[in-house]
Amino acid sequence: MFIADDTLFAKLFLSDPGATNFCGALADGPGSFQKRRESMKVSRRAFSKGCVLAASGLAIGEKMQVWAQVQGEHIQASDAHPVPAIQDTETAAQKNERMQWFREARFGMFIHWGLYAIPAGRWDGKEVPGIGEWIMNRASIPVADYKALAPKFNPTSFSAAEIVGLAKSAGMKYIVITAKHHDGFAMFDSKANPFNIVQATPFKRDPLKEIAEECRKQNMKLGFYYSQDQDWTAPGGAAYKTGDHQPPTYHWDPAQNGSFPEYLRTKAIPQMKELLANYGDYPVIVWFDTPTKDMTPELAGEIVKVLNEHPKLIWNNRLGGGYKGDTETPEQYIPAQGYPGRDWESCMTMNDTWGYKQDDTNFKSTETLLRNLIDIASKGGNYLLNIGPMATGEVPAPEVDRLQQMGKWLAVNGESIYATQPTLFGAEAGSFSTTEMDKNGKPKFIPSWKWRSTTGVDKVYIQLFEWPAPVFHLDKMPRHVTGAYLLADKARTPLKVTKTGNGLDVALPEQPLDPIATVLVLQTA
Repeated sequence: MFIADDTLFAKLFLSDPGATNFCGALADGPGSFQKRRESMKVSRRAFSKGCVLAASGLAIGEKMQVWAQVQGEHIQASDAHPVPAIQDTETAAQKNERMQWFREARFGMFIHWGLYAIPAGRWDGKEVPGIGEWIMNRASIPVADYKALAPKFNPTSFSAAEIVGLAKSAGMKYIVITAKHHDGFAMFDSKANPFNIVQATPFKRDPLKEIAEECRKQNMKLGFYYSQDQDWTAPGGAAYKTGDHQPPTYHWDPAQNGSFPEYLRTKAIPQMKELLANYGDYPVIVWFDTPTKDMTPELAGEIVKVLNEHPKLIWNNRLGGGYKGDTETPEQYIPAQGYPGRDWESCMTMNDTWGYKQDDTNFKSTETLLRNLIDIASKGGNYLLNIGPMATGEVPAPEVDRLQQMGKWLAVNGESIYATQPTLFGAEAGSFSTTEMDKNGKPKFIPSWKWRSTTGVDKVYIQLFEWPAPVFHLDKMPRHVTGAYLLADKARTPLKVTKTGNGLDVALPEQPLDPIATVLVLQTA
């Protein structure tokens, strides 16, 4: 995922009181969202030009997330491509068919797992600031020293059945796993490059193959994350600047030097071909990341030629070279109003890191995670929620617990999330301030956390965070309501509906049926 120089953060973030004030208010949300982060260990790109959340919305959390990627959905795109992509040539009907399952899924599992799980955030006996999977870059670990981790990687406790089963029990509909992250280590059997889990470790197994088999058994979609641009162990692979790494390459070890086009030709593109050919119907998603200036339109076009051979494939907006892909990818935050007319997916962590980091115990509550999901669905997006397995292959217990709790809520209330459309209302998410401005001089978005809404064919769902008994009131209801009940009420006891001009009132029982979110169903004709 994204990272940036801390000096840049200081200039952009600390110099802007408006941004810092807004970020301090990020913890102001429903229920348990009142705590603030007492210490900030900045290791990622920190809020676009100061604080991207001030303009775009927020990720709710008990403690403030201080690293959110700058570009994400803002990666520059162009309509003119040297190699036309599927998005350039398909009809609207074809795109709707291709994207249908993704639009209905709403909830997916991100898995960041690799060699970085061995040091787990520590090097030479010291904690390395930042996110776990960036430890090689952050600690300037030489290529040879990092590659020496591979013989120590033997995750014998890994169980594809358990991980896919965990996603299933959480109510997730798809999985995206890191096939190769920026460290260049392939978590699959690659003939294109020997630095992979089958050839370079005592494990000798392909976890992607095992996960693919389990996804078929458990009716789960599967996608692969692939770092196409950054590769810190392959000669010629790109690197983002951190610390004192110097331009133009930002490498810290001569072993990293080489030709970027040659790296693409000999490693990245051959590995992408392997991933697209060796796992049957999978992947259904390719999740690119961190494009640099090295990824020219011409070089990106060489990758697009490969992608075009798989016309049902979905891929995101992080390839580079001006290609917009299929999905916007806000990272660690939820845009204030979604992206009308575009498919999008907020990718977020449960704690502060993507790859496993033993010192990061700052886990969000189930309440936070569920309300993130509801908020995202109400704006027409998907929630890609991350787990970071340990070097043993096991998923940390706090992540398992939270996912299982989310699954219990979705088992009762999932009808209000899956295959729904965005809210018919909008104002319930909050509003733009008439007095406060963001860094760009635009009105700041002030969220509200009383309720959200999603839309079905003949139903409107109201997810109530604050219980408004004895009556839930709508000033305006654009559909004719024929009845109402609470989704968690197995008897579906009718609730009294009283029309009030263009709006309506619904009589509610004294207590909610769920402490996090009780769903009111309005039947419509």
